[in-house]
Amino acid sequence: MTDILLRGGRPWRLLAPADLLVRDGVIARVGQGLDAGGARVVDVSGRLVLPGLVEAHCHLDKTLYGGAWVPHSADDTLTGRMSNDLGRRAELGVPSVERITALLERMSSFGTTHVRTHTDIDPAVGLRGVEAVGEAAAALSDRVSVQQVAFPQHGLLTNPGTAELLEEALKSGVEAIGGIDPAGIDRDPVRHLDTVFELASRYGAAVDIHLHDGGTLGAWELELIIERTAALGLGGRVTVSHAYALGQIDGAHQDRLAKGLAEAGVAVATAAVYSFPVPPVRKLREAGVTVACGHDGIRDLWGPYGSGDMLERAMHLAYRSTFRADADIELALEAATYGGARALGLPGYGLSVGDQADLVVVPVGGAAEAVVTHPPRSLVMKRGVLLSA
Repeated sequence: MTDILLRGGRPWRLLAPADLLVRDGVIARVGQGLDAGGARVVDVSGRLVLPGLVEAHCHLDKTLYGGAWVPHSADDTLTGRMSNDLGRRAELGVPSVERITALLERMSSFGTTHVRTHTDIDPAVGLRGVEAVGEAAAALSDRVSVQQVAFPQHGLLTNPGTAELLEEALKSGVEAIGGIDPAGIDRDPVRHLDTVFELASRYGAAVDIHLHDGGTLGAWELELIIERTAALGLGGRVTVSHAYALGQIDGAHQDRLAKGLAEAGVAVATAAVYSFPVPPVRKLREAGVTVACGHDGIRDLWGPYGSGDMLERAMHLAYRSTFRADADIELALEAATYGGARALGLPGYGLSVGDQADLVVVPVGGAAEAVVTHPPRSLVMKRGVLLSA
């Protein structure tokens, strides 16, 4: 593997320009005026250097990306979108290895180096989604790393046979187990969460639960998740996605839950889509809660939007959070980088010596500008290999 020296860039959060020497797939040195030796030198003077972007919540198996345009056919309710998904996925050939591959290639071109995807598991689709995502991910493993969540999209307790299939997915090597609205969909939050956490504990899996349930109901479910995480010692391995309730309850209640989430080590992932509630990012970060972000669906039966660009996604999060100051806008970028890495449990992530050389260079002077303008990438690197420059 050829050594590469990125010359004169501005690594995020460093106070001055610095060179980065990449050797054997990791960052070997960081400093000014480094001796290139026999390394290939790439001039990135004045441009922002970021760690690889992290897509912490998407649904690769559902995507229609790369195929013909499909007009959106679902209504605006959660149950309507679920029904539309069930009713049309076979007709449209979902899941499709080709479309998943096309979307992953697009994500990679924007500098995304790690993806967590929620893959549908139910008696009708079985493990076909897991297999399709796995095939596409294997073909592109030199460009992007993919972590799957076995996801009971259409209910766990209310859809007989799903729990057994979730276990089969974990046995096959799927890294995480999901859940969805333990009260709103399964109508039995205690048994739903007991099932999810028991499987996670038995197979050493991470947990990532969709929680659309709002208000005090969703807040109570968050308390149940916090309790189980602490009791099983799963801190740092549990994420609540969407967590709409956090954006709907009063400030004092938010404070209590933020404290509980931080102490238990439960992360929050948000997509900041449409007009759905967005968790209070600044308050959560001040409390020490890990905040990650992702697209949710990307051109699928749930909605026609999504580009695969995590800088654009961070812009949506900042905008929906009414962030205007640079320091606040950077919180959205953190969610698309370091926050996502913590939620996914990624080792060796960042811009320090010894970190994996997953890097993206953006032609801007600072982090807030990168989020607001999300321009074309100057360079993308995965494990020390230049994918574009």
